[in-house]
Amino acid sequence: MIQFDNLETAFKYKSDGELKFAYWLFRMVGNPGIVKLGKSLTNLAVNLHLPISWMIKPTIYRHFCGGETIDECMKVSRNMEKYGVRCILDYSVEGGESPAAIKAALAETLRTIENARINRNIPFTVFKPTAFTLEHILENGTNGKLISAEELAEADLFRQRVETLCQAAFKADVPIMVDAEDVRFQPFIDEVVTRMMEKYNKEKAIVYNTLQMYRTDRLDFLKESYRKAVEGNYYLGIKFVRGAYMERERARALKYGYPSPINPDKATTDRMYNDGLRYTLDHLDRISVFSGTHNEESNQILADLMEKKGLAKNEPKIWISQLFGMSDHISFNLAAAGYNVAKYLPYGPVRHVLPYLIRRAEENTAVAGQSSRELEMARKEYLRRKS
Repeated sequence: MIQFDNLETAFKYKSDGELKFAYWLFRMVGNPGIVKLGKSLTNLAVNLHLPISWMIKPTIYRHFCGGETIDECMKVSRNMEKYGVRCILDYSVEGGESPAAIKAALAETLRTIENARINRNIPFTVFKPTAFTLEHILENGTNGKLISAEELAEADLFRQRVETLCQAAFKADVPIMVDAEDVRFQPFIDEVVTRMMEKYNKEKAIVYNTLQMYRTDRLDFLKESYRKAVEGNYYLGIKFVRGAYMERERARALKYGYPSPINPDKATTDRMYNDGLRYTLDHLDRISVFSGTHNEESNQILADLMEKKGLAKNEPKIWISQLFGMSDHISFNLAAAGYNVAKYLPYGPVRHVLPYLIRRAEENTAVAGQSSRELEMARKEYLRRKS
């Protein structure tokens, strides 16, 4: 059994001041009223083009992000590497609002690939598809409604941008993960990512697709993806997450009168996530897996499966991850036990990373026990140090 309650190991990389700050922050995000008010005020400030970096950067941004640049992130990464935890730099800019924004996001993501090539403590790269085209292109591509010449051309440009990144990752020998998006975008993204796997995963998994296991169809999609990989003679890279857009997906389904794509309860999602892990480890000859979860049970199940199958703790085809600023008791204890662990380290200009930060605050408010767990662990470790 992995001992997740070793708080000395969990927080060894944090100073006393950082521990106190974490305690204060999770007290704030544990209050739904404060989070709701903060979101409203932040959105208002953004719409009015008011300066907000001075307020956001030293507070919630500082805790959940690595910095505004790759160089700032590398300072954080090198500190965590001392304790066996790697990092994945995630340029967390969402929405291809303009050709200039898309071009900038592409250039920055290529820089993360090159940075990973020369730094052994950065084992993966990652990108969000919505940073590389307009949302209606992804939606119309999913619905088969790309009709106008302009839309067809933009869809081709999106495919080319994704291939530019996958090709660069292939040449650098750095695995690249494609984040999941809204259900209304995902089928078109799945189509493009599958094509990239067919092309670049001939010898091993370089391109990874992301499955949000709170969706009712993802376990079946995993099995179908495996069938295609066997048939096409390529390797499958799969990143598991539970999901990030539950309330939005349910609200949209209700509004437009179609069945919710989200599982009816957490227990179902937990079961599907764990079944996905079991399936991938039963097919490790063809699948490489990246498990991104803050759930202690899922992490323990994965460790148990690896032991049962006689796999080394540092098996190259299996990686475990949590978000920076959360669940250090999982990340650092797994790393100390010898598993491959990497923290997702978001970065980018404060204003552009706000959607990500708002989701983190809402998640810690919504998930039962999330904030209180982080709060209590920070308090206990600080008191242990004082004693």
